[in-house]
This record gives sequence, structure tokens and C-alpha cells, in this order.
Amino acid sequence: MTYWKNRVALITGGGTGIGRAVSLLLAGRGALVAVNYSRSQDAAEETVQHILDEGGQAFAVQANVADELDVRRMVTTVTETYGPITALVNNAGITRHIPLHDLEAVTDDVWNELYDVNVKGIFYCARAVKEGMQQAGGGSIVNLGSIAGRTGSGSSLPYAVSKAAVHGLTLSLAHALSPLIRVNAIVPGAVATRWWAGNEERMNRLGGSLLLQRISSPEDIAHMICASLEQPSMTGQLITVDGGQTL
Repeated sequence: MTYWKNRVALITGGGTGIGRAVSLLLAGRGALVAVNYSRSQDAAEETVQHILDEGGQAFAVQANVADELDVRRMVTTVTETYGPITALVNNAGITRHIPLHDLEAVTDDVWNELYDVNVKGIFYCARAVKEGMQQAGGGSIVNLGSIAGRTGSGSSLPYAVSKAAVHGLTLSLAHALSPLIRVNAIVPGAVATRWWAGNEERMNRLGGSLLLQRISSPEDIAHMICASLEQPSMTGQLITVDGGQTL
């Protein structure tokens, strides 16, 4: 609790799913939380209101992480509101559901859209917070990877490749931003979020096949993200949290 008191945290995609769980957890521990959203304004504002109702501090800030100028404006807004950002969670991400064998459906537009958000968005956010984080004496960044980036399978080929790129970007940023800024990635397997809407039966079948016999909750992943943000001796690590899905 003391660690997070008045520390400024920016959570991209912070109003839904894993991002929402992280926002609530950090605010509950005393952080000043900026809840980013691109299109899900209602969800972001509901998350902020929940935090305020619980006695925490938070506000919603709109930005498309794929737009560099939008990202810089967002970071300026957060800094002017709360002070320098010392914790960044790059949670925003998108996918397209395309069978892996259907290569013809993988257009340039799909590649560009997924890479712009999932990969370049992380880079833009990390670059935008770098100066303030260093001037504040250091900080921590956690990126959201995926086991799709390890296995090569998943919702689509470009999604899997984009998440593999996130893993590589995490390692490169750990080098580039050391020694003051630590950079790690959490690599979830299946997580019970809105991405499973309409496919709950399939989700439950998958859960039963895992070693731990359950799908991870957003809160499971949020606690690992928080632990990674706090860990002073760890950087450049890819931490898999998948209930044994990849074993």
C-alpha cells in the first residue's frame, strides 16, 4: 500500500477487462490512476466512478495509442493533472478473428491495424513517458503480451505475430531505458474477458483442459502486473500466466 501512495499510473485500455482490473487494483493501493480509452468512453468513466466511490483518485483520458500525437497529448494531460508518470501499463490491444489457414484474408489493412495498435502503440507510449519517468528518478513499464506470440496460434496470424513483436520490443526497451526504467511483459493465456462474449461454452471447455482446470480472471493477471511493476530487480522478463495452457 505504501509503495503506491500518490504514484502516478497510466493504464492504456484501462476501462475494460484486464486494464480495468489493473486500474481498480492500483487505485485501491493508493496510486493516482489515469484510465485511458480509445472508444470505450462509458466503460472508462464507469471504472473511474467506481474508483472515486471507493475513495481513490482517477480520471479518464482519451487517446488512440496508434496515433503518436494523441499519445503525447495524453501523457501531457496526465502529467499536468497528477505529475510525472512512474508506472505505465501498455494494455491496449486489438485483434481480428481470421482462421490461420486463410492467408488471403490477411490484408495489408489488417497487418497495419494490428501492428499500429499492438506494437507501435506500446513504443509510442514508452517513448512519451520516458523523459518524465527518468526525471522522477525512474519507473516501471509492463507490456501485455500473449501466449499467441509464443505458440504462433491464436485469433489470427497477424495477432500472433504482433504479440511476438511485443515480446521482442519488451527486451529492446529494457536495454534502451535502463537503468532507471524497468520494462517487463506479462504473457497471459486465455483470460475471461469480453473477448469470449458468445463463446462461453468454448471458454469453459478450454478451462477444463488446462492443468489448473480454470481460465485466468482479469484480476489474476492484474495482480501479476502489479507485482512486476513493484519488483525493483527485474527487467526484460516475459512472465507467462496461463494456467499451464502452454505445457
